Amino acid sequence: MINKFTATALTALVVALPAQAQNFDDPAEFAKQKDMLGATANGPAETPWLQHYGDVMADTSSFKKDGPHTICFSNAGVNNPWRVVGWNTMQAEVEQHDAIADFVVTDAEGSDDKQIADIEDLLAGGTCDALIVSPNTTAALTPAVEKACEQLPVIVFDRGVNTDCPVTFIKPVGGYGFGIQSGEFIAANAPEGSDILMLRILPGVDVLETRYSAAKRILEDAGLNIVGAEFTDGDRAKTKAIVEDYIQRGNQLGAVWMDAGATSVAAIEAFEDMGLDVPIVTGEDQQDFLQKWQEIGMNTIAPTYPTYQWRTPILAALKVLDGEAIPGPEWNLPQPAITNDNLADFVNSAMPPLHYAACGCEGMPGYPERWGGK
Repeated sequence: MINKFTATALTALVVALPAQAQNFDDPAEFAKQKDMLGATANGPAETPWLQHYGDVMADTSSFKKDGPHTICFSNAGVNNPWRVVGWNTMQAEVEQHDAIADFVVTDAEGSDDKQIADIEDLLAGGTCDALIVSPNTTAALTPAVEKACEQLPVIVFDRGVNTDCPVTFIKPVGGYGFGIQSGEFIAANAPEGSDILMLRILPGVDVLETRYSAAKRILEDAGLNIVGAEFTDGDRAKTKAIVEDYIQRGNQLGAVWMDAGATSVAAIEAFEDMGLDVPIVTGEDQQDFLQKWQEIGMNTIAPTYPTYQWRTPILAALKVLDGEAIPGPEWNLPQPAITNDNLADFVNSAMPPLHYAACGCEGMPGYPERWGGK
């Protein structure tokens, strides 16, 4: 029996080439993503993981080969709830395709050095027909991706790299779009001139850096007072302590902006535990946040970075190996935002607190139990 989920030995030692700088505050890309947020995507709305904006396609005819195929995946890690949901979704997608003989996976566990070694090891094995990469950080993984592109078709998704050598880069509209959605909501709804605390997870990841730069620009242009930008490491206790500290300093917080939603409930609880009204606290489509929002009647927004994007690289790799044109060099997927108007459509009490609602997984084999539901 063919095992679709195998791992390779991680023995290669690789020295990374010098990191390449990237501009995370690009006005042209900001404008491009703002336009996409208001545009209509190509393809059926019921399969958003296959939709795309624009009509530029990548010619993949040179990669066509007979199957079944070995598809390799270098994953940055499964080190937060968003990635866990996405990984479950990707595995369910793989299992639906007889054209995939083997799915070889490495897990970098959040380490640049390990992911660079993982990719080198996959290339040395010589069995991959296509390589999917979700980079740990942007600049550090660029040389490894460029080396891979010299040997086989590469598909990058979720987080980008500073090269256009992959066949395509799959992502929702992007980090600027996320920052625009949340920043514009705060600018329109927070008290005039109020204090804003910006909470971030970690530096150096393009999609997180651009979320921050876009929101910061909008908030400053609106005349709001950004009193701090702090890294939480995605830790709930640390998040809560930071918010409490800013409250105790006497800041009149009109909003807490989050570059991701995993610790949004902890930020809300900081206000509740101090007996204060909860201001705008942004989040994502994580169930604990959505349910808390509905329970206490907040006025907020949840931009999404849909986990249904984990389906797309598998489908893209199969299309590439069939020589079928795909959107490229970027494949931009729809990026919906959850608002008070559509909140009820995403709340699902049968799913666990850390489940991300925009998974596109509801019709997949094993749903909902595979995703922790009941």
